[in-house]
Amino acid sequence: MIAVTCAVIRNEEDEILVVQRGEATDHPFKWEFPGGKLTPEETEEECIIREVEEELSMEIVICGKLTAVEHDYGHKQIKLIPFICDTLDEVPFLSEHIAYRWMKDKDLLSLEFSEADVFVAANYLKRTGSETPDNEPCISSPDEELKDDADLQTFVNNMMSRKEAEWVAASAIENPAIFNKLIEYSGSADKKLAFRASWTLTKVCDRIPELIYPYMPQIIENIGNIDNESTLRSFLRILSLSDLGKINIRQHGLLTDFCFRILNSGFSAIAVRAYSMEILYNLSLIYPELANELAASIRVLLEDGSAGIKARGNLVLRKLAEIPIKPKSS
Repeated sequence: MIAVTCAVIRNEEDEILVVQRGEATDHPFKWEFPGGKLTPEETEEECIIREVEEELSMEIVICGKLTAVEHDYGHKQIKLIPFICDTLDEVPFLSEHIAYRWMKDKDLLSLEFSEADVFVAANYLKRTGSETPDNEPCISSPDEELKDDADLQTFVNNMMSRKEAEWVAASAIENPAIFNKLIEYSGSADKKLAFRASWTLTKVCDRIPELIYPYMPQIIENIGNIDNESTLRSFLRILSLSDLGKINIRQHGLLTDFCFRILNSGFSAIAVRAYSMEILYNLSLIYPELANELAASIRVLLEDGSAGIKARGNLVLRKLAEIPIKPKSS
């Protein structure tokens, strides 16, 4: 049986990427989730990240995993291992497929998928709550004691869908103890727990950004010590959407230095660099003298960046051009 990974890739509009096979393939003109064969020397996670980069020139962040699908095509038997992934890239560069589409999840099953991918699509829709009532109760309420820490930690650690994250986020809004726990878990040595907790914090802050402000000094002081790129991505996203005028000059300086290091390093993921650009743009609104340095850094990135980073970079450059630069005093 051949082990194959695939990726259910979501963009920021919660659309899902599907790709179409060509005529001279095992499944001509069928649609599928991108991916490929697992090699002996790599993990499943390493395989899907490599395959997406090779096939689509896209960067992804793995957010969860679906049940593997075993299928007998007659001429071969495969075990399809699906991952739920997020991306900031909008335009894939197709090297093995003839077309792509970004689809709403409710429309997925209208496509003519390869047989195994039909089960992946169905499992994704089931796992992400399409069949679950919207009024799912919160984990806790303000008048209740916080649930056992181990139970909450286990739930957060096993989340695989945005709907589950939304449920925890709603509970954190109602119960400050849960919000505090999410902050605590975000610093965990368990990278899976840390990412899911920080990912859930982004959902909380999307609804009520003011909740993060008391923690912003702590986050900024420690941001250079975060060695989990997925967690860093979440915190940078939160900061990119926050009012940076609510922090002091020292923290402005720390954040500016850190974000410029990210942009100029050349090794960080697309999302980390994209959010760093947005943060530096917001700081340029406070300190217009940063605009020229930021523009220069972005132009360097545009020379050989991916489609996602080029789109974000050009957007920030257009916004920077609108910032009035005060002439230097003689």
